[in-house]
Order: sequence, then C-alpha cells, then structure tokens
Amino acid sequence: MDVRINPSILSADFVNMQRDLERISNADYAHVDVMDNHFVPNLTFGPQMVQRIQETSPIPLDVHLMISDPDRWAPGYAELGVFSVTFHLEAAGDPVALARSLRARGSRAGVAIKPDTPVDALLDIVQEFDQILVMTVEPGFGGQSFMPTVLPKLGELTRAISAQGCDVWLQVDGGVTEETIVQAAEAGADTFVAGSSVFGHASPDLAIDALRLAAGEHVHAR
Repeated sequence: MDVRINPSILSADFVNMQRDLERISNADYAHVDVMDNHFVPNLTFGPQMVQRIQETSPIPLDVHLMISDPDRWAPGYAELGVFSVTFHLEAAGDPVALARSLRARGSRAGVAIKPDTPVDALLDIVQEFDQILVMTVEPGFGGQSFMPTVLPKLGELTRAISAQGCDVWLQVDGGVTEETIVQAAEAGADTFVAGSSVFGHASPDLAIDALRLAAGEHVHAR
C-alpha cells in the first residue's frame, strides 16, 4: 500500500505560488483548499485561481471543496482537469450522485467529513468514492493541532472498505507532523495532507521525504 503526501498550499506563499509549488515537486499531489466563507469561516480560491494553479503545478491537484452547495459547484472543478475533487458530506444534497458526476467528468471523487460528523452514513456506500477524507482539525484554517479523537473513524472506514472489496484511499487533513502521521497511518490512513509542517520547513522537499518515511512502515505493514 502506497503512502501519499499532499502538501496543502493553504500554507504556501500566495504571492510566490509557482515557486512554492516547485518546492514540493517530490510530493504526490498538491492539496488545494477551496473555501467560500460560508461553509467555513474563511475565503480562499475560486475556479479561476484553481485553473491557473492547475496550469502551472508540477504535480496533480487534490482539490478539497469546503463550500456550500457542492452539488452545483463541484462538477465545474472536475471540468478544470484536476486529479481529484473532494466535497463535504455535510454540504451535499446527494453525495452518491455528485460522486458519479465527478467521475463522469474525469476526476476522482472524494467525500470529506468534519471531526464531529459520524461515519455511519458512509459505511454502506464507501464503494461510491475514490477517497474519503477524515478531517483531523476543524476545517477553515491551517496551523491547528491534530485531533486524535477522530482516529477511530479511520478504523471503521477501513473495515467497511475491506468488507466491500473496493479500493478507496483514506485521507487525513490537519495537524499532520512526523509524530501525528504515525498515529494516522496506524489507524488506517494512507494519504496525508500537511501544510505548516511542509511549508514551514526550510526545505519543504526534505519535510515531505521525512513525512513519507515516518508513515511508510505503518502503512505498508497493513
């Protein structure tokens, strides 16, 4: 099983975005947080900015939509040609239909849940998604502390995925460091979003390598 490290460009220098994207070229994907100041109390990128990042990034984009009404807006991000689009279960009217719409447009389909959201609604439909993101902080801002209390959800999802015999990536996002990535990997995650611990490092590429190494033994052991 592979380890995937997806640095969050929410922690990058927005004025020097292309430079910072080049500094993480050894990562698997660039994690792009789209926030609408409604679903979460922050405002970041829109479709035009994501399109430009898509045109200049040396690695594929993993787009995370923290927005209201993703049923309406998410397909447009898939049409930009990004690798994956993840929407929030809490905001979607019909998550299965939306996931199928994203796949039909050539994007991998992901669904995310906030720390307080139970996984129950996902357990019988995990096969409808390519990726499930369990937030390990409250969505909206970078630099928060990892919440280990959400890790049991990864175990529940891992068992459901195994029972249904499907290939679904389990992603965590928030407070991921060399220490907490081990906890997340042991709990079942294989895809890790890291912002401050990558872009706050003097050499982001070395930080990525260190995170990959820290998680690797625990992910491959499953």
